[in-house]
Amino acid sequence: MTMTKTIRALGLFSGGLDSMLAAAALRAQGIDVTLVCFVTPFFGATRARESAAHLSLPLMEVDITGKYLPLIYDPPHGFGRGHNPCIDCHTLMLREAGALMAAAGFDFLFTGEVLGQRPMSQNRGSLNLIARESGFADLLLRPLSAKSLKSTEPEVRGWVDRERLLNLSGRGRKRQLALAEAYGITRFPAPAGGCRLTDPRYSVRLKELLGHVQEAT
Repeated sequence: MTMTKTIRALGLFSGGLDSMLAAAALRAQGIDVTLVCFVTPFFGATRARESAAHLSLPLMEVDITGKYLPLIYDPPHGFGRGHNPCIDCHTLMLREAGALMAAAGFDFLFTGEVLGQRPMSQNRGSLNLIARESGFADLLLRPLSAKSLKSTEPEVRGWVDRERLLNLSGRGRKRQLALAEAYGITRFPAPAGGCRLTDPRYSVRLKELLGHVQEAT
Protein backbone atom coordinates (compact mmCIF):
# COMPACT_ATOMS: atom_id res chain seq x y z
CA MET A 1 0.00 0.00 0.00
CA THR A 2 1.34 3.44 -0.93
CA MET A 3 1.39 5.97 1.89
CA THR A 4 0.45 9.53 0.92
CA LYS A 5 2.53 12.23 2.56
CA THR A 6 0.59 14.81 4.58
CA ILE A 7 1.39 18.30 3.32
CA ARG A 8 2.09 20.79 6.10
CA ALA A 9 1.69 24.55 5.72
CA LEU A 10 2.77 27.35 8.03
CA GLY A 11 0.66 30.50 7.78
CA LEU A 12 1.46 34.06 8.85
CA PHE A 13 -1.57 34.92 10.95
CA SER A 14 -2.83 38.29 12.15
CA GLY A 15 -6.20 36.96 13.26
CA GLY A 16 -8.11 39.10 10.77
CA LEU A 17 -10.73 37.64 8.45
CA ASP A 18 -8.40 37.34 5.46
CA SER A 19 -5.83 35.30 7.36
CA MET A 20 -8.63 33.13 8.75
CA LEU A 21 -10.01 32.50 5.26
CA ALA A 22 -6.58 31.62 3.86
CA ALA A 23 -6.11 29.03 6.60
CA ALA A 24 -9.62 27.63 6.12
CA ALA A 25 -9.18 27.39 2.34
CA LEU A 26 -6.05 25.26 2.72
CA ARG A 27 -7.47 23.11 5.49
CA ALA A 28 -10.44 22.37 3.20
CA GLN A 29 -7.94 20.76 0.82
CA GLY A 30 -6.71 18.38 3.51
CA ILE A 31 -3.54 20.32 4.30
CA ASP A 32 -2.18 20.26 7.85
CA VAL A 33 -2.23 23.95 8.81
CA THR A 34 -0.28 25.63 11.60
CA LEU A 35 -0.34 29.38 12.26
CA VAL A 36 2.33 31.79 13.44
CA CYS A 37 1.83 35.28 14.83
CA PHE A 38 4.76 37.66 15.10
CA VAL A 39 4.76 40.14 17.98
CA THR A 40 6.35 43.58 18.41
CA PRO A 41 5.51 46.57 20.64
CA PHE A 42 3.26 47.80 17.82
CA PHE A 43 1.13 44.71 17.23
CA GLY A 44 0.33 41.85 19.58
CA ALA A 45 -1.17 38.36 19.52
CA THR A 46 -4.52 38.77 21.27
CA ARG A 47 -6.60 38.86 18.10
CA ALA A 48 -4.60 36.00 16.58
CA ARG A 49 -5.17 33.83 19.66
CA GLU A 50 -8.92 34.36 19.56
CA SER A 51 -9.20 33.69 15.83
CA ALA A 52 -6.96 30.62 15.92
CA ALA A 53 -9.08 29.21 18.75
CA HIS A 54 -12.23 29.78 16.68
CA LEU A 55 -10.64 27.84 13.81
CA SER A 56 -9.32 25.16 16.20
CA LEU A 57 -5.85 25.52 14.67
CA PRO A 58 -2.49 25.58 16.50
CA LEU A 59 -0.81 28.96 16.85
CA MET A 60 2.83 29.81 17.50
CA GLU A 61 3.72 33.24 18.89
CA VAL A 62 7.15 34.67 18.10
CA ASP A 63 8.49 37.98 19.43
CA ILE A 64 10.63 39.71 16.80
CA THR A 65 11.09 43.04 18.61
CA GLY A 66 14.89 42.97 18.48
CA LYS A 67 14.93 42.52 14.71
CA TYR A 68 12.02 44.90 14.13
CA LEU A 69 13.14 48.04 15.99
CA PRO A 70 15.85 49.03 13.48
CA LEU A 71 13.12 49.29 10.84
CA ILE A 72 11.44 52.20 12.60
CA TYR A 73 14.58 54.27 12.00
CA ASP A 74 15.62 53.53 8.43
CA PRO A 75 13.63 50.88 6.54
CA PRO A 76 15.19 50.08 3.13
CA HIS A 77 11.84 50.53 1.36
CA GLY A 78 10.58 53.53 3.29
CA PHE A 79 7.44 54.27 5.26
CA GLY A 80 3.75 54.35 4.43
CA ARG A 81 1.51 57.29 5.27
CA GLY A 82 2.26 56.93 8.97
CA HIS A 83 5.49 55.55 10.38
CA ASN A 84 4.80 52.06 9.04
CA PRO A 85 7.63 50.21 7.25
CA CYS A 86 5.14 47.73 5.76
CA ILE A 87 7.24 46.27 2.96
CA ASP A 88 10.24 45.62 5.20
CA CYS A 89 7.98 44.42 8.03
CA HIS A 90 6.33 41.82 5.80
CA THR A 91 9.71 40.78 4.41
CA LEU A 92 11.11 40.30 7.91
CA MET A 93 8.13 38.21 9.01
CA LEU A 94 8.39 35.98 5.95
CA ARG A 95 12.10 35.44 6.56
CA GLU A 96 11.41 34.47 10.15
CA ALA A 97 8.55 32.20 9.08
CA GLY A 98 10.78 30.62 6.45
CA ALA A 99 13.35 29.76 9.11
CA LEU A 100 10.61 28.17 11.22
CA MET A 101 9.34 26.28 8.19
CA ALA A 102 12.75 24.80 7.49
CA ALA A 103 13.43 23.94 11.13
CA ALA A 104 10.05 22.28 11.77
CA GLY A 105 9.64 20.47 8.46
CA PHE A 106 6.72 22.40 6.97
CA ASP A 107 6.34 22.19 3.19
CA PHE A 108 5.38 25.77 2.39
CA LEU A 109 4.32 29.18 3.72
CA PHE A 110 1.09 31.07 3.19
CA THR A 111 -0.42 34.45 4.02
CA GLY A 112 -3.86 36.04 3.90
CA GLU A 113 -2.75 38.90 1.67
CA VAL A 114 -5.19 40.11 -0.99
CA LEU A 115 -3.96 41.71 -4.20
CA GLY A 116 -4.70 45.44 -4.18
CA GLN A 117 -6.13 45.59 -0.67
CA ARG A 118 -3.42 47.81 0.81
CA PRO A 119 -1.79 50.50 -1.33
CA MET A 120 1.80 50.14 -0.13
CA SER A 121 2.36 46.46 0.62
CA GLN A 122 -0.26 44.57 -1.38
CA ASN A 123 0.03 45.92 -4.90
CA ARG A 124 1.42 43.44 -7.40
CA GLY A 125 4.90 44.94 -7.44
CA SER A 126 5.18 44.96 -3.64
CA LEU A 127 3.90 41.40 -3.30
CA ASN A 128 6.54 40.22 -5.76
CA LEU A 129 9.25 42.29 -4.08
CA ILE A 130 8.43 41.00 -0.60
CA ALA A 131 8.34 37.40 -1.78
CA ARG A 132 11.66 37.73 -3.60
CA GLU A 133 13.52 39.51 -0.78
CA SER A 134 12.23 37.09 1.83
CA GLY A 135 14.17 34.31 0.12
CA PHE A 136 11.13 32.02 0.03
CA ALA A 137 9.26 33.19 -3.07
CA ASP A 138 8.96 29.69 -4.54
CA LEU A 139 7.39 28.30 -1.36
CA LEU A 140 5.05 31.20 -0.60
CA LEU A 141 1.35 30.85 -1.39
CA ARG A 142 -1.29 33.58 -1.14
CA PRO A 143 -4.47 31.48 -1.36
CA LEU A 144 -6.96 34.36 -1.55
CA SER A 145 -5.40 35.88 -4.69
CA ALA A 146 -3.42 32.90 -6.02
CA LYS A 147 -5.35 32.62 -9.29
CA SER A 148 -4.41 36.22 -10.11
CA LEU A 149 -0.72 35.64 -9.31
CA LYS A 150 2.04 33.51 -10.75
CA SER A 151 1.91 29.84 -9.70
CA THR A 152 4.34 28.86 -6.98
CA GLU A 153 5.87 25.55 -5.98
CA PRO A 154 2.96 24.26 -3.85
CA GLU A 155 0.65 24.57 -6.88
CA VAL A 156 3.13 23.33 -9.47
CA ARG A 157 3.98 20.24 -7.43
CA GLY A 158 0.34 19.43 -6.78
CA TRP A 159 0.44 19.97 -3.03
CA VAL A 160 -2.42 22.45 -3.50
CA ASP A 161 -5.18 22.41 -6.11
CA ARG A 162 -4.89 25.82 -7.78
CA GLU A 163 -8.41 25.54 -9.16
CA ARG A 164 -9.78 25.54 -5.62
CA LEU A 165 -7.90 28.71 -4.69
CA LEU A 166 -9.26 32.23 -5.17
CA ASN A 167 -8.78 35.39 -7.20
CA LEU A 168 -9.79 38.09 -4.73
CA SER A 169 -8.57 41.63 -5.34
CA GLY A 170 -9.28 45.12 -4.11
CA ARG A 171 -10.74 46.37 -0.85
CA GLY A 172 -14.27 44.97 -1.08
CA ARG A 173 -15.50 42.54 1.57
CA LYS A 174 -18.56 40.89 0.03
CA ARG A 175 -16.74 37.82 -1.24
CA GLN A 176 -14.84 37.43 2.02
CA LEU A 177 -18.07 37.53 4.01
CA ALA A 178 -19.63 34.91 1.74
CA LEU A 179 -16.57 32.70 2.15
CA ALA A 180 -16.70 33.09 5.92
CA GLU A 181 -20.25 31.78 5.89
CA ALA A 182 -19.28 28.89 3.63
CA TYR A 183 -16.41 27.88 5.94
CA GLY A 184 -18.50 28.25 9.09
CA ILE A 185 -16.49 31.19 10.39
CA THR A 186 -18.92 33.06 12.62
CA ARG A 187 -16.55 35.14 14.79
CA PHE A 188 -13.97 37.46 13.31
CA PRO A 189 -12.72 40.96 14.13
CA ALA A 190 -13.88 44.09 12.32
CA PRO A 191 -11.51 45.33 9.60
CA ALA A 192 -8.62 47.35 11.01
CA GLY A 193 -6.45 50.00 9.44
CA GLY A 194 -3.22 48.28 10.38
CA CYS A 195 -0.83 48.24 13.33
CA ARG A 196 -0.20 51.12 15.73
CA LEU A 197 2.42 52.55 13.35
CA THR A 198 -0.33 53.44 10.85
CA ASP A 199 -2.09 55.70 13.39
CA PRO A 200 -1.39 59.31 12.31
CA ARG A 201 -1.29 60.79 15.83
CA TYR A 202 0.87 58.01 17.23
CA SER A 203 3.22 58.27 14.23
CA VAL A 204 3.84 61.97 14.81
CA ARG A 205 4.68 61.37 18.46
CA LEU A 206 6.94 58.43 17.64
CA LYS A 207 8.86 60.40 15.01
CA GLU A 208 9.46 63.15 17.56
CA LEU A 209 10.78 60.59 20.05
CA LEU A 210 13.07 58.90 17.55
CA GLY A 211 14.59 62.26 16.69
CA HIS A 212 15.98 62.36 20.23
CA VAL A 213 16.71 58.67 20.89
CA GLN A 214 19.43 56.92 18.91
CA GLU A 215 18.34 53.41 19.83
CA ALA A 216 14.78 52.84 21.01
CA THR A 217 13.93 50.19 23.57
